[in-house]
Amino acid sequence: MCPRVTSHLTSLVMPGRRPTPLDLPVGDTRRYTHQTAVIGVIIGSEGIMALWVPLLAGAWSDRLRSRIGGRLPFVVAGAVPAAAMLVLIGVLPSLAAIAGVAALFFTFYFVAYEPYRAMYPDLLEGEDIAGRAQGTQAVARGIGTGCALLGGGLLLSLARPLPFAVGGFVLLAAVGAFVVLVLRRGWAEQDGHDLTRPRHLAARLRRLIAHERALRAYLIANALWEMALAAFKAFVILYLTIGLHYELASASLIVGAVAVVILGGAAAAGKLGDRFGSIRIVRVALWAYGAGFLVLVFTTSRPLIIAAIPFVALGGGAVMTLAYAILMPLMPEHEHGLMTGFYSFSRGLGIIAGPILAGVLISITGSGPFASTHGFQAMWIVCAGAAFASLFFVGRLRRALQDRPGH
Repeated sequence: MCPRVTSHLTSLVMPGRRPTPLDLPVGDTRRYTHQTAVIGVIIGSEGIMALWVPLLAGAWSDRLRSRIGGRLPFVVAGAVPAAAMLVLIGVLPSLAAIAGVAALFFTFYFVAYEPYRAMYPDLLEGEDIAGRAQGTQAVARGIGTGCALLGGGLLLSLARPLPFAVGGFVLLAAVGAFVVLVLRRGWAEQDGHDLTRPRHLAARLRRLIAHERALRAYLIANALWEMALAAFKAFVILYLTIGLHYELASASLIVGAVAVVILGGAAAAGKLGDRFGSIRIVRVALWAYGAGFLVLVFTTSRPLIIAAIPFVALGGGAVMTLAYAILMPLMPEHEHGLMTGFYSFSRGLGIIAGPILAGVLISITGSGPFASTHGFQAMWIVCAGAAFASLFFVGRLRRALQDRPGH
């Protein structure tokens, strides 16, 4: 989930914040404080787009031919309108309007992102460095996420449209620099030339999943990993501000500090994954990840929360880093775009479920066992449950890979 979109929803539900001319009426603002399920549905709209847009964009990019390759046209065509939608979200006055524009934003986002991600296996020289390559990408992603959460909160305190305008500019600048660098380096050649219809793409993907036990296990495991992460990202700022009564600027600084720890876990996980195996490292990380979340379910003690955060951050950094590295060896040749779409389809399932389940639990427990945090403590139940449940499917994935010929 784009951190700036989450920050905007935070601004609509923050109690006690001085309204600006762009804000909802005060009564409506207070009403939305209790509608965490609605917020979860809006944030989960990213997952709805992830169920189908990446499959089309990724597979089409496998077969498109142009003067700048098959992937880059999608990156450019998706990034420009996505930046425009991001800027527009910053000035919209209602959650209904935000929901509609957010759906468009995520559509264009996946049009650009899936072909971009498919370029990783295109350009990677050897699977033995897949973990380190993803580690490098995860560090850059973590830096961006940390800057977005930290800078977004600070910019939001100055003016509500500001973080979205800055985000749109950063998106265009980053994509522009990426396109220039790729054109200088040269893009990888892609085989194939036919443009397959959507129903044929879906049929081919179903056949791959039906034939490969490893892909079936990965589908559910990765969905659960994203479910934990999506629930966390959707409500962590509200947990800190409404549940634990931190100021928005302080909450942003806390999340920024956590992002620094995540970077350490991401950098280490890539190297460890190449040396000891990505699945083995992920299994260890998931125990730490789930245990950290479990502590947060049962306490609001500041010292215990501080003690649990490194387990969450390091475990989450490792899982984020190695999720795609685990999939890369499972990709059939000349199907990198389609399988990258499969990856995002799996993510989409978790992105839909995580915020919605967390939002419903928060609303149910807000006047019950987690009244002291207005129910936001319940989000950690979703995170912990998803992390621990995924261990079963990681085990099935490992056994399926061991049964493959040559293993």
